[in-house]
Amino acid sequence: MFTTTGSTGLCELFLITDKAPFSKSLLIILSALAFLLAVPFSKYKSLFMYNLQTIKQEFQIWRLICGRFICLDLTHAFCSSLLIYNFRIFERRYGSRKFASFLLCSWVFSALFDTLLVEALHYACDVKVDVLPSGLLAPVFALFVPFYCSIPRVQVTQVLGQFTITNKSLVYLVGLQLLTSSSFMWIIALSGLTSGMLYHKNVFKTQNVIFIPDWVARCGSYTLEPLFSIDEPTLESAVGMGATLDIQRQQRMDRLDQQLLLSQLPHMRRNTQQQGGQINWNRFFPSLRQRWNANHQADPRLAQNTPANPLQEVSEEQVARLMEMGFSRVDALEALRASNNDINMATNFLLQH
Repeated sequence: MFTTTGSTGLCELFLITDKAPFSKSLLIILSALAFLLAVPFSKYKSLFMYNLQTIKQEFQIWRLICGRFICLDLTHAFCSSLLIYNFRIFERRYGSRKFASFLLCSWVFSALFDTLLVEALHYACDVKVDVLPSGLLAPVFALFVPFYCSIPRVQVTQVLGQFTITNKSLVYLVGLQLLTSSSFMWIIALSGLTSGMLYHKNVFKTQNVIFIPDWVARCGSYTLEPLFSIDEPTLESAVGMGATLDIQRQQRMDRLDQQLLLSQLPHMRRNTQQQGGQINWNRFFPSLRQRWNANHQADPRLAQNTPANPLQEVSEEQVARLMEMGFSRVDALEALRASNNDINMATNFLLQH
């Protein structure tokens, strides 16, 4: 869906947008506007209704903009806010500019599809629709397209031994709740999904036609990122209950390892293309292996209670999960061995490859 240009460091792309400033700002603004129009200024709701007939007959463009941005129903506002908060993963993965460009493009195209669907419904079924649900709903539904296509499905549990619960089930349930919350919400959903697929497939070069300019992205970065930045702690954090200082240090070192590995991704990708597409996991995870060996040499008791080569022991259940996501068995085995059976880290770097 989102494309990155040039050979800019993928590590920088990940770390700079880790706070997802655009998603959080959008979340705060939409929630605040929905609350203001629901409680203290409820008498002004009629001015912000998404009334297609009024827009078409009186050319009230401001009503089109406001009606497709501000939620007048608190249920719609709550569900869309939950979905935006969950979909912030795309801003973290691809950057704020590309995420905002996707929302803008889907907003523009879905406005056109709303009108076409209403007119088609009127001529085909003689059903006249004047008012549609208001709010930033169509772009939210459009985000389900990349969510379905690019986010892997990982089984979490099963209900009654038959119904599988995955890491994506809750998001789909919230989307279903939003879809069934209004009688004509299906029009918004259909136009949003259609515009999302157009952008995802880059039909008519939509990604090159409608986008956020660089200067707007830079201004937004300077304005929004400081609001959500958090200073790194300078002192050792207090030891939590049931934890030790060594464990906390180990976790921080793992995070540093992850940042280092992300910075090596462009170089690794060039090497894998030259080597026929095989990932050199022994080279890609050297610090994890060296640290494991150092820990077991420093503590002989760990060496006595641990098999000679634990990194080679891979859970078949985790291998099956990675294979269900579309990865080959060879890459799944090597990633799990290299990451010491940490399926989250293995999945993360398999996705980047």
